Amino acid sequence: MASFELVPGCWVGGNCPCFIIAEIGQNHQGDINIAKNMIEVAKKCGANCVKFQKSDLNSRFNKAALDRPYTSHHSWGNTYGQHRAHLEFSESQFKELKKHAERHEIIFSASGMDMVSLRFLNQLGVPFFKIGSGDANNYSLIQDVARFGKPLIVSTGMQSIDTVQKVYYLLKQFNIKLGFLHCVSAYPAPPSDINLRVIQSYQEKFPDVVIGYSGHETGTDISIAAVALGAKILERHLTLDKTWKGSDHCASLDPEEFQQLVSQVRNVETALGSHIKIVRESEIACYRKITLVHSQYLPFSHQV
Repeated sequence: MASFELVPGCWVGGNCPCFIIAEIGQNHQGDINIAKNMIEVAKKCGANCVKFQKSDLNSRFNKAALDRPYTSHHSWGNTYGQHRAHLEFSESQFKELKKHAERHEIIFSASGMDMVSLRFLNQLGVPFFKIGSGDANNYSLIQDVARFGKPLIVSTGMQSIDTVQKVYYLLKQFNIKLGFLHCVSAYPAPPSDINLRVIQSYQEKFPDVVIGYSGHETGTDISIAAVALGAKILERHLTLDKTWKGSDHCASLDPEEFQQLVSQVRNVETALGSHIKIVRESEIACYRKITLVHSQYLPFSHQV
């Protein structure tokens, strides 16, 4: 099974514990104080990493897209441009957030949605890049990101296996550390569409790639099953309040749920244990009790 050093001193894949990312995204409501609080909450919940999103709106969208009316109940402005601008942090604010994460000893990263943002994130010193599902077939952007030479994690929601294979062969030429996350881009994702067995298919098709899961379902059970199936990176959205404005909150975990998720993942990892079947130390007391009652029926070789 593939493994690599994602961050200095922190490996993913192989026999390493699952790397758990708290996706803050834009659930901070455009408020840096909420964002800082979410970093602290993620750390308390046991996440390994917090991740944000960064866009340069004029690079990512044309004028018509930014000027179009945006009347959703999730809107933060009269136009789509005003809405997105409200949720974007400046470069100086991103620097502030990274320092805040460092003070709380949690890894900081972000998805860059365009080359202006990705160049800034590279200068900021993020340890790895994340390509969101919406850009997983943006081959020119993916190639440009790969040229930075840092580890790259790609979410694969809304993509066919043909597209994922194309991305794989495209990135092989750059010889970078690579992770693929199985993902279903619905908010929330219905269980019938999730198809966790794709994780195993990815493991077979891409043995030199660390495979994980980015979940948008409600609850924690499906994400835990993903880890049991071998996901070595797990990304879930974090929110402080599911009733807040924003389309991601309904597919996010609140702090209590996120902490429960981390605890359950670690329990499952412990329980997965070894492939070897032997009598365990914890069984001996029960086994001896049984042999006292039924020793006359047990072969000598079975007695402890």
